[in-house]
Amino acid sequence: MSQRNIDLIALILRVGLGLVFLIGGTSKLNLLLDSATQAGMVANYMGTTGYINELFQDYLFSGGLLTPWSFLTALSAFELFSGIALILGFMVRPLALLYAFMLWSFVVSLPVDTVPGVSVGVKTYTSPAIFVQIRDITLSGMMFVLFNLGAGLKSIDQRFTKQVSNVDWDSLGLLLRFSLGLTFVVAGFFAGYAKIPSFATYQLILATIALLLIFAEGPVIKAAGIACVIVMVWFILQKISMDKTLIANLNGFKREFALAAAGTVIALFGGGKRFTLMDLLQRSKGYFSSTPSNKTLASN
Repeated sequence: MSQRNIDLIALILRVGLGLVFLIGGTSKLNLLLDSATQAGMVANYMGTTGYINELFQDYLFSGGLLTPWSFLTALSAFELFSGIALILGFMVRPLALLYAFMLWSFVVSLPVDTVPGVSVGVKTYTSPAIFVQIRDITLSGMMFVLFNLGAGLKSIDQRFTKQVSNVDWDSLGLLLRFSLGLTFVVAGFFAGYAKIPSFATYQLILATIALLLIFAEGPVIKAAGIACVIVMVWFILQKISMDKTLIANLNGFKREFALAAAGTVIALFGGGKRFTLMDLLQRSKGYFSSTPSNKTLASN
């Protein structure tokens, strides 16, 4: 793949990912810095249907150095400025590596109750945390791809640092399409359960896209990328409400900007050939043809 295409992929991914954090940080700060809404915002994150379970609340706040408000405000400010930095292409690789791991913290910190026949008596998450937060897992994979690609076109980093060359797109394409495919797997097979995204789309369509993203190659994988973008645009249109402010609307589908960016990359450049269905069949054929028993039969 040419360096120009590598840089273009990096541009598309970093803008899509940057929008997630720019919008999320702006939305949270608007609520946290307004005396009329800050208490509700903190309660939304710390409650039984929030995003920080009791273990992490004890870990973060029991020492008295941090308060929930100061923690959320600092985190939201970081989201805002890192989103701007990603869009501008500044410190892309350090930010991508940091977020690639940090996004998993939202999975392990989610308050979840999935014990059969047991009810804690309060409203909380009843689906596995990794299913609820599957889009963040996809974003983590995208961040690892971006870390390997560098900042790309129209970036501040490109002016001052040497960009990556000779990228193995078969490997990075595999990571990108698997990461995106996971969101569609969960949506396609588990939509309808609590807090699992459905993208306002029939499950059979989502499941089909998932399987194509994971196993297809060539024109078929590119078609799956186009289908992903269409689903995200459709979902965004369904989520827009005239009763909400602009930032509230954007916050309702911020992750979908990144998912659409990943779909766009796959639609333009494919997802490589590694571990596609044809590659798996060829690997299997090569494995069985090289087993000792086959070699013995061939010699006889």
